[in-house]
Amino acid sequence: GALRWALPGWAGPVDLLLIATTDGSEPGLALLAEQAYRRGCTVVAVAPRQSPLSEVVGGTHGLMVPMATAPNGQYGQNGSYGQNGSDEWYEPEETPVAGPGPLWALLVPLLALLDRVGLVTAPAETLQLVADRLDLTAERCGPAIATYSNPAKTLAAELADSLPLVWTEGPVAAPAGRRFAAVLAELTGRPALAAELPEALPAHSALLAGHFAGGAADPDDFFRDRVEEAQAWRARVVLLRDRPAGGLTAAPAARELALGHDTAISELEPEEGSELEALAELVAVTDFATVYLALAGAAPA
Repeated sequence: GALRWALPGWAGPVDLLLIATTDGSEPGLALLAEQAYRRGCTVVAVAPRQSPLSEVVGGTHGLMVPMATAPNGQYGQNGSYGQNGSDEWYEPEETPVAGPGPLWALLVPLLALLDRVGLVTAPAETLQLVADRLDLTAERCGPAIATYSNPAKTLAAELADSLPLVWTEGPVAAPAGRRFAAVLAELTGRPALAAELPEALPAHSALLAGHFAGGAADPDDFFRDRVEEAQAWRARVVLLRDRPAGGLTAAPAARELALGHDTAISELEPEEGSELEALAELVAVTDFATVYLALAGAAPA
């Protein structure tokens, strides 16, 4: 209840306020919607049905878009309408963490809206391709797929006992990298640093040359107590790549810097397709990897 937001002083009748939340009970968001309505702003919210925010926005204050639910959630198992066949709103006992799950349930309605107003290009056909790409990635990265052919399990195994340095190249890889670092911290308790190429090279070079460098200590030190002295963190570069602007790439320089400091590097690059498809694939693979790390309890000692 302590969360508060305020509109900038210049916001007025020509502005659009978009609110996206998996909860909808934050008092600050309802107050923000009311403030925007008083100023004449157009208000659109994506939130759970019959949440306090939906009641504020969906009445006279703006447009309310119900957040999509998973198939089991449609029957009240995950928080939705229809618990035991009734029309009442069912509140789950615990609110799920805001990790990988709700992203697309919030993002797809916003993309459809922004496509309608001309701010982005995301027609229904493109959104269907995104859904298909997510399905294909889930097939490749699911728990039944062995590690050697599963890019998410492979990445999770590579990140064990590592400090991830997430380097990105391309307009789609950058937000995917920032999200990867944020979800790693949220779900695994593991710090990660994200930066875009080529700026990442000078920004993180000291980490590669210092205590976290791959060759900073001998991992096979005979005298190290394996019980009392946990293995030290080692930096590992995770390079997320999309089509770089103008065809120019800093990836060779990134590999040279990492390997020159005995630092391992993992690389992910999406299949051909639209920018949204590439974003979906990068986000899905890194989300799966994060969940596998969380299940393994893989916060480094």
